[in-house]
Amino acid sequence: MKMASVDGTNRVSMLIAALEKNCGTSDAQVHVAKAPGRVNLIGEHTDYNEGFVFPIAIDRNVIIAGRRRSDRRVRVYSADYEQLNEFSLDDIAFDKQMAWSNYIRGILAVLQDAGCELSGMDLVVTGNIPQGAGLSSSAALEIATADIATALCDLTIDPVDTAKLAQKAENEFVGVQCGIMDQFVSKLGRKDHALLIDCRSLEYRHIPWLSDQVRVLIADTRVQRGLVDSEYNKRRQECETGLQALSQVLSGITALRDVSISQFREHAHILDPVVRARCQHVVYENARVLEAVEALESGDWVHLGQLMYASHESLRDLYEVSCPELNAMVEIARSVEGVYGARMTGAGFGGCAIALVEERALEDLEKAILRRYPEMTGRDPQLLHTGVASGAHTCFWKGQ
Repeated sequence: MKMASVDGTNRVSMLIAALEKNCGTSDAQVHVAKAPGRVNLIGEHTDYNEGFVFPIAIDRNVIIAGRRRSDRRVRVYSADYEQLNEFSLDDIAFDKQMAWSNYIRGILAVLQDAGCELSGMDLVVTGNIPQGAGLSSSAALEIATADIATALCDLTIDPVDTAKLAQKAENEFVGVQCGIMDQFVSKLGRKDHALLIDCRSLEYRHIPWLSDQVRVLIADTRVQRGLVDSEYNKRRQECETGLQALSQVLSGITALRDVSISQFREHAHILDPVVRARCQHVVYENARVLEAVEALESGDWVHLGQLMYASHESLRDLYEVSCPELNAMVEIARSVEGVYGARMTGAGFGGCAIALVEERALEDLEKAILRRYPEMTGRDPQLLHTGVASGAHTCFWKGQ
């Protein structure tokens, strides 16, 4: 299953044509912004415990073409939904009818709240990130919007601040209480590098991907993640309960990321069994992330894969956020020679699994999933294989 190029001019040319068709012709300079989706190699449910995550940007993305207007109007055309949305920068309100537009509205609202001077703009947007699969299409749309607005309005914004503003837009305007990982890697990802993020300090490191023969296969279970919201909030509360109990015996801890494995082993008995399991996952998962960084730095794909399997087992058995379909994907991956490791990725209860696989074994893995997954689950999967892509960037459109 080969993936079409996302860096050619064909999609951008389509956007330029759609811009002129839906927003009219203009002499204004056209800018183009592109921002990728992401998968997390390891480090699940650690972000809200101020821990570590280790994502990569994928080569599926959102692209926005835009030009500046002389008034305060914003016109946005979605080439994917074939819908035109208009609003004023002086009255940015939530749109219940065209939900996709709220990610754009939210970004422009928080930029203005931060003191940025915006002008009106005409925008056309398209994306090829599967929606609802946990690949961060919303974060890519937010970052692309922030970048196109920055270019059109001659703004200067630090990349980390851009990610923080995008997270704020999703939290406060859209109303989704996400962490910062998605926006962060979409903005700051680097080609052929994974990104280690400290979710407390927002310090980060780019870790080189030392082989062009090791790929990531994304396997969408096609299970909608219906339990995420309620169970996500429940897990957060269980972690907070565990932290409060452990803080009575461990001085100076303010998040589960401060608890070492040895400390947890010594004091785990004071925790309720369910809370103990949740906290055990977080404590050990943080350690696995740092170990995974060392494995990638040394090119030890076997050990990195083992850590991914261990992460999945912990998410399945201790954090209890997997599902039969995700487990089936990992089980199939384990059976294929040339697969280093596999795990669920994202919040859980559906969405995607990922596998770290040798290039030569990619076709074997795809065939195994396409044959066995429907037999095991009654569902047809969607498979995407990806390189490690670059983060967001913006350019002038000069035509072909």
